[in-house]
Amino acid sequence: MSVYEELFRLSYEDTREPAARLKSAVEAIHRARPRHQWTGVYLLRGEVLELGASVGPETEHKRISIGQGLCGKAVTEKRDLDVGDVNSAPGYLACSIATKSEAIALIWRKGAIVGQIDIDSDTQGEFGKDAMQSLAKMAELLAPLAAELVQ
Repeated sequence: MSVYEELFRLSYEDTREPAARLKSAVEAIHRARPRHQWTGVYLLRGEVLELGASVGPETEHKRISIGQGLCGKAVTEKRDLDVGDVNSAPGYLACSIATKSEAIALIWRKGAIVGQIDIDSDTQGEFGKDAMQSLAKMAELLAPLAAELVQ
């Protein structure tokens, strides 16, 4: 089963509790991109991004204010981000000293941001156009589940 099929099933067909489904979704995304060190989904609750689920090293960034760091910047600017060199990114919040690049794909539902997929890599310039298109599709598939969790 492709990661897209798995995310569709978790968002539309799985009957488990939403938090368990989100954890499974993050694990599926991480498996699909195994060379990345950290994968997470943040949910937008008011003016704060709250970590919904993650795979990889523990992070101290479980709550991020809008406008803070790259995750908050993506929400403020209402756009996905492909940051090839996090060390040259103004305001970057270091989750790990090993992180060299980061990709953030916003999760939209009915015209509103409900969350984001955040992936960290220890390889500089890791992502690019194809990876960002793939993450955008994953974010689209996760939208119903993310919206259910932020209600």
